[in-house]
Amino acid sequence: MGKSEVFSRTVFLTRRSEEEMMSLARTFTRLRGTLHSVSQAGCKQTSSGCKRLQHTIPQAATCNWQLLDDCFELSYGGLVMHFDYVWLRDHCRSASCYNSKTNQRNLDTASIDLGIRPLKTRVDEENLFLTWPDGHVTRYSLPWLVDSSFEGQKQSAVQPRILWNSDIYTNAKLPSASWEKFMSCDEELKRFLRNFLLYGIAFVEDVPATMDATETVTQRVGLIRETMYGRMWNFTSDFSRGDTAYTKLALDRHTDTSYFQEPCGIQVFHCLRHEGTGGRTLLVDGFYAAEKVLQQSPENFELLSRIPIKHEYIENQNNHRNHMIGIGPLLSVYPWNNEVYMIRYNNYDRAAISTIPHDVTHRWYVAHRQLTAELRKPENELWVKLKPGKVLFIDNWRVLHGRESFTGLRQLCGCYLTRDDMVNTARSLGLQA
Repeated sequence: MGKSEVFSRTVFLTRRSEEEMMSLARTFTRLRGTLHSVSQAGCKQTSSGCKRLQHTIPQAATCNWQLLDDCFELSYGGLVMHFDYVWLRDHCRSASCYNSKTNQRNLDTASIDLGIRPLKTRVDEENLFLTWPDGHVTRYSLPWLVDSSFEGQKQSAVQPRILWNSDIYTNAKLPSASWEKFMSCDEELKRFLRNFLLYGIAFVEDVPATMDATETVTQRVGLIRETMYGRMWNFTSDFSRGDTAYTKLALDRHTDTSYFQEPCGIQVFHCLRHEGTGGRTLLVDGFYAAEKVLQQSPENFELLSRIPIKHEYIENQNNHRNHMIGIGPLLSVYPWNNEVYMIRYNNYDRAAISTIPHDVTHRWYVAHRQLTAELRKPENELWVKLKPGKVLFIDNWRVLHGRESFTGLRQLCGCYLTRDDMVNTARSLGLQA
């Protein structure tokens, strides 16, 4: 299976209603090997060099298995999976091996014989039973094995997403959350987080235009991540910090804190007041651009996801002394399914390229140019005018932001949130994240 096929499992939609897109996103993340029941299906066990044993299982899903020299092979619901024997012993969910109350392993993995193999194997309608040399019996649900297998994970998305350009996002007509309902109703919070996870941006309207109210609304989503900029920041174009953001100049699309080893997961903006012109906020889906690169030049995508690049922040201004360095590829992907989970793109803060030899450097520049061209296409730009009361949440691992130049007094406040706590909130509400 090619990289383009795998990455393209991320939902890529054009003009559909929100309900249709959500339905498609849910369908898309299911395994291709959908489990289907068939009447009177046979379950065949084969052991290399041994006789074949035929089992007939009424009302069971199609199932075939065999003990190979180095692994257990299971074919179920159209998916062929392979499990290491130590893995099968290590993941036993019996009471002595696993604490179901704390969801933690009791078994000492280092105590398992690395040459272990089951003495007996049996499969019924829904379960695999393995008897080990010491007599211990392990039972696995067949659907659980599908979900937990490498082959199953390779065919599923960790997080469903809808990739967008300006038209796709605009036509989705996503509603903003309402401040009062957002703060009091978990269903409103769930709808907000569902949209945020799918699109990488979301809004809360009618928030009081104060620092305190902004802090309150962000804490509904997750924990604030304090940085050298403070817990909550409140700034104008006074150049009080050594950063272009503290000016009236236009800012090109970028992700923030690329110079952190782990960039901040979520960024929050609230414009408290603006007495002037300009200053619109630019938003670009970095994953949409990465998908285009993958479709057109898989070799460039591979280079951008493999080559580590340094980003650096040096500040010596108004008693602020900071020197931050973050190292990572422009595109971070899960190695088992090639799904992009983070883009680190900031041309302002990129340090000297010293992590690759010269012959690779030029190829990297070619790949970088292609990604930049996609990010700068006008049709991929979503322009938003922030105003008092409208709080913007941005997935800083996915959506790039910028702004046009402005005149007059413009006061913004905001903060960063930890990504782990946001997805924890989403999962606690039953969302896939």
